[in-house]
Amino acid sequence: MPEATLVPTPTADRLPRRFADFATLGEALDHAAEGVRGLNFHDARATLTRAYAFAELRADALVAARRFVARGVRPGDRVALIAETGPEFAALFFGAVYAGAWPVPLPLPTSFGGREAYVDQLGVQLASAAPCLLLHPAELRAMVAAAAERAGCPALDWASFAALPAPADAALPQAGPDDVAYLQYSSGSTRFPHGVAITHRALLSNLHAHAHGTGLQPEDRCVSWLPWYHDMGLVGCLLSPVANQVSTDYLKTEDFARRPLAWLDLISRNEGTTLSYSPTFGYDICARRISSQTRASDRFDLSRWRVAGNGADMIRPDVMQAFVDAFAEAGFQASAFLPSYGLAEATLAVSIMPPGEGIVVELVEETQLSGERDAGGGRPQRYRAIVNCGRPVRGMAVEVRDEDGDVLPERAIGRIFCSGPSVMAGYFRDEAATAAVLRDGWLDTGDMGYLSDGCIYIVGRAKDMIIINGKNHWPQDIEWAVEQLPGFKAGDIAAFAITTPGGEETPAVLVQCRTSDGAERGRLRDAIRERVRAITGMNCVVELVPPRTLPRTSSGKLSRAKARNLYLSGEIQPYAIAA
Repeated sequence: MPEATLVPTPTADRLPRRFADFATLGEALDHAAEGVRGLNFHDARATLTRAYAFAELRADALVAARRFVARGVRPGDRVALIAETGPEFAALFFGAVYAGAWPVPLPLPTSFGGREAYVDQLGVQLASAAPCLLLHPAELRAMVAAAAERAGCPALDWASFAALPAPADAALPQAGPDDVAYLQYSSGSTRFPHGVAITHRALLSNLHAHAHGTGLQPEDRCVSWLPWYHDMGLVGCLLSPVANQVSTDYLKTEDFARRPLAWLDLISRNEGTTLSYSPTFGYDICARRISSQTRASDRFDLSRWRVAGNGADMIRPDVMQAFVDAFAEAGFQASAFLPSYGLAEATLAVSIMPPGEGIVVELVEETQLSGERDAGGGRPQRYRAIVNCGRPVRGMAVEVRDEDGDVLPERAIGRIFCSGPSVMAGYFRDEAATAAVLRDGWLDTGDMGYLSDGCIYIVGRAKDMIIINGKNHWPQDIEWAVEQLPGFKAGDIAAFAITTPGGEETPAVLVQCRTSDGAERGRLRDAIRERVRAITGMNCVVELVPPRTLPRTSSGKLSRAKARNLYLSGEIQPYAIAA
């Protein structure tokens, strides 16, 4: 007999939609399971491999919860889960929630770094979370076992755990709104990991605000390739679809990395797809991959894409315009872009641009960005386009403060603080780190920016700022300037400050270089040095390094701090300067 054709879970449902107005995440899944929507998993060519209705997810999660209880897992215990995009992780995550435990999503290995780097990262996160159990895909057994052994944590693969008894009479605890729902490690949590503890109340408050902020509609359907160990992927594209009852289609992150345009294929094929999110680099790689000989309209139909969310890193207006230029003929509308700002410590969203307004920028003169009062000397003015990330979401308050903690007026650049019901309970087992960022209900985000007409504009991370001779320089400005030279792209450049042997602070710029010609490298180095001098007015150290040298976080973002450490320790070896 021919195989039955797989049918995705429906976009529409007769179940009345509720905007995450539940006391706990378990209650949210209980409600979603009464309808016909669900999660849908696709292969690297965007072909459906598993339709997983919310009702099936709930049934599997309850079996997993009984299995946890039978194994001795108690409320408040941590259960670490390697966050592979698939039904196994989803069922185990919600199973841990039903069992009163705290699921802890941990990253998959990436193409950045290697086996030892991955084992080290897992090891420090496991040591921080102190889970009673680590569950993982079978193919990762060797790497995961090494990390688990270092942390003294028992580990089982999906199938081995599924073979354990799950007695039907195992009593499941009843969670409360102020109980912790899960523990989230940020993508940069490596040497000094901070587990963000999020309560059910905080999570559902943010998911409620997320639904209203995106103007969620009955006909909405979501597509995602974002990793489930990152807050945007986990909260925005797994927990929000459950709590707001949205059918969602998934590509694995590694499949997107190999075939980025499969993301747009999936959006095109699903007639109901209207929601999808990505950091800037996702839009960038798609715009670069579309061939100049291929008409986008021959392959894609992006006309129904209502919300093209953008967050998780600095939003580049030039990249967004390049995406519009590449895919407008396929029906993509620039007004679909929906900038946002958020962080794991606030559960996810802090601000969201109203749907339909697209990318809105303000031009800010560099002396304002650097903190100078006067450009002086008649020096030409230079501007950076800063993207409007929208107004604070429901229940969230935002202030911009100076170094003394005083609230600044609109359009004054300072440190961004936020307060609201979705701010984290704290960092797990780290009172000092919690006290450093959370005071009187206000969270120090670590980001610099300003408010304009009540909207948030992000300038950069405070820790990345390069301060030389009392003047502030943003690494993004240096990196973006170098990217304008032929042959470079986003992610090829890392800028940071170093101390020279003479004791002076100076900017250093590491640039991934693809040419093997020594003379050409010399010309590139000179061109980069001149470009940086034009931007900063200072000489800098320029080092050309091999491709794929610059370190990334587990979500693929450039890690300037790690690049600096590796460079200073000698682990990053630049090309030799030609004689």
